Amino acid sequence: MTEATATSSAWSEVRSALLNIVGEKGCLFDPGDTADYCVDWRQLRKGSTPAVVRPASTEEVAAVVRLCAERRIPIVPQGGNTNMVIGATPSADGTEIVLLLSRMNRIRNLDPVDLTLTIDAGATLKAAQEAALAEGCIVPLTMGSEGSAQIGGVLSTNAGGNNTLRFGNARDLVLGLEVVLPDGAIWNGLRRLRKDNTGYCLRQLFVGAEGTLGIITGAVLKLVPRPRDLALALCSVSSTQAALDLLVLCRAHFHDSINAFEYMEGHVMEIIRKHFPETRYPLAEPAAHYAWVELAAASPDAGLREKLEELLAEAMDKGIVLDAALAGSSSERAAIWQLREEVTDAQQREGTSIKNDVTVPVSKTPEFITRATAECERQFPGIRVMAYGHLGDGNTHFNLTVPLGGDNAAFKERTHEIQAVVNEVVRQFDGSFSAEHGIGALKPYMMEKWRGGAELDTMRKIKAALDPLGIMNPGKLLP
Repeated sequence: MTEATATSSAWSEVRSALLNIVGEKGCLFDPGDTADYCVDWRQLRKGSTPAVVRPASTEEVAAVVRLCAERRIPIVPQGGNTNMVIGATPSADGTEIVLLLSRMNRIRNLDPVDLTLTIDAGATLKAAQEAALAEGCIVPLTMGSEGSAQIGGVLSTNAGGNNTLRFGNARDLVLGLEVVLPDGAIWNGLRRLRKDNTGYCLRQLFVGAEGTLGIITGAVLKLVPRPRDLALALCSVSSTQAALDLLVLCRAHFHDSINAFEYMEGHVMEIIRKHFPETRYPLAEPAAHYAWVELAAASPDAGLREKLEELLAEAMDKGIVLDAALAGSSSERAAIWQLREEVTDAQQREGTSIKNDVTVPVSKTPEFITRATAECERQFPGIRVMAYGHLGDGNTHFNLTVPLGGDNAAFKERTHEIQAVVNEVVRQFDGSFSAEHGIGALKPYMMEKWRGGAELDTMRKIKAALDPLGIMNPGKLLP
C-alpha cells in the first residue's frame, strides 16, 4: 500500500475489513487518537499511521495479518511503547498500521507445581509478577518499565534487567510461544515441557526478533519459588575495579544466592538526588562509585542478612567497600532500589543523553569504563560520562550527557559520532554494541560492521523465508 492509497477507496475497503475483524472498539483511525502510538518513548522519532488496530484474540490477530499480507500493508507491533531504540514506532510516510495486543491480557494458566505461567502477550510484566506471587512464585525478570512493558514486547526484545546475573535474559525464561506468522498462520507452541528435543527450537527465532518474523500472542514462562529471605545492601566502593572485586567476593560466598549486582558512578547518583530529592539516601556521605548487592533464598531461615554483613565487614577490611547500608525492611529495600530505578528519568531531565547499551566480558568492565571515559573526554571536551548498569553480567549503560550549558540539539546531532567512539572501545574488548535494548530503527546501520558476513546473511535468509513480503516491522533490526 502506498501513501496515496491511505486515503483512497482501497484504504476504505481495508478500513471496513479491519472493523469487521476487530470491531469499533478494536480500531483507532482519527489522528488525534493515534498520535500517542506514533512517537517512541524517548521522543526520537514521530511517525504516522492510518490505523491503530487492537485485536482481542489470537484469531483476530491472525485475520488482521492475513488481510495485511493480501494488501501488502506493513505492520508495526507495539507493546507498552517503552522501547529504547525506536523498535515499535511507525515510519513517517503513513503506510504502516500499528498493532496493539493490550486487549489480550489474560492469565491463561498458572501451575505452581510445574512452575509455569501461560499468559497473553498483551499482559504487562507487572501483571505476570503479581499473578505468580499470588501462588507463591515469582517471574524472575524485573525492570523499571515493568508496569507498562508487555510480555510480547519483553520477549520480542529479549529484555534483560537486574536479575539477568542469576536467571538470564527473557529468552532463558521461555518454555513455549504462540505466534502469528507473517502469512496469518498460527503456530501454537505453548508447551510447558522442560525437555522437548524435537528439531529446531522455533521459539528462540522469535525471542529477540523485534517483531520482524511474526507476532507473539502468548507465552509459557518459567517461574521460581518466591524467595523467603532477602538481603540488600547499597555500598560505596573505592573504584570500578573495587566493585568487580566485591562481585568476585560475593560469588565466592553466595554463588547460588546472588539475585542482582548493580554498579553506578557517583555522577549518576548526583543527578538522581538532584532531580528526585525525595529519594532516601542511606549512606553517610556521597561516593564516587556504588554497588547494589541483593541476595535471595527460598528458605526463610537462610540468614542472608547476617551473612551479607559479615562479607561486607571483610570487604571493608580489604579496602574494597568504604561504607554500606543494609535494608532492614521492605520499605527500606524499595527505597534503596528506587535510587537505581530513577536513573533513566533523571538523565532525561538533566538534558540530552546519548545512550550506549554495551556489553563486554565481566572481567573487562572496569578497564572498558576507564578507557571509554578517557577517550570520550579527550575527543569531546566537557562531555559528562554517566556509566551504570548490570556489572554482574557485563552490561554497562555507558551514557553521555550534554556538557553543562551545552546545546541539547547540537549535542544530539553528534549521536553517531559519539557512539562510534564508544563502540570502538567496546570492539577492543570483544564486546557488543547492544546488550539488552536491541537494534530497532536506531542501530541497523551498525549491523553490517558488527555482524556482517555469514551471520548477517543467515539472518536475512531467515527473514526472507518467513516474511517474503517484508511486512513485519519493516526498517527494524536488519539494515
